[in-house]
Amino acid sequence: MSPQLRTNLESLDREAADSTKESQFTLFVVPLMLFCSSAIMATAWLGHLHFKESLSFLAATGLAWLLVLPEYALNIKALRTGYTRFSGGQMGAIRLCSGVVCIALVSRYGLGEEMGIQKLIGFGLMLVGMLLVSDTRYVPKKYKENS
Repeated sequence: MSPQLRTNLESLDREAADSTKESQFTLFVVPLMLFCSSAIMATAWLGHLHFKESLSFLAATGLAWLLVLPEYALNIKALRTGYTRFSGGQMGAIRLCSGVVCIALVSRYGLGEEMGIQKLIGFGLMLVGMLLVSDTRYVPKKYKENS
């Protein structure tokens, strides 16, 4: 084998390894970013209720918007990063399901609301649905070509 051919093959192997590492990184980081975005949004939506008596409407609105702006930036970054690995529908499902789970967590631990067995089962089913929808083995071919 010629030295030039060997160098080209080694270069392709390094590029493939880098691409695989990037893909695995994206597979982990994008859902994490979407979950964090959901947690921030849930806090913005419900967190002010904990201080309902001590915060005016305008103060609560201002604090919620201070949380929402970085949340939106994180969400957009996650969607733009993940679109090469996930479809838009998959990322939407991850975002919506994690949002519901985060709402439940803020309701329970931030506001002290009860969470009965029916709610726990419902949230568990949403988690299963999110995992089924976001399974990247079933990403349409057009999305795999971009990665």
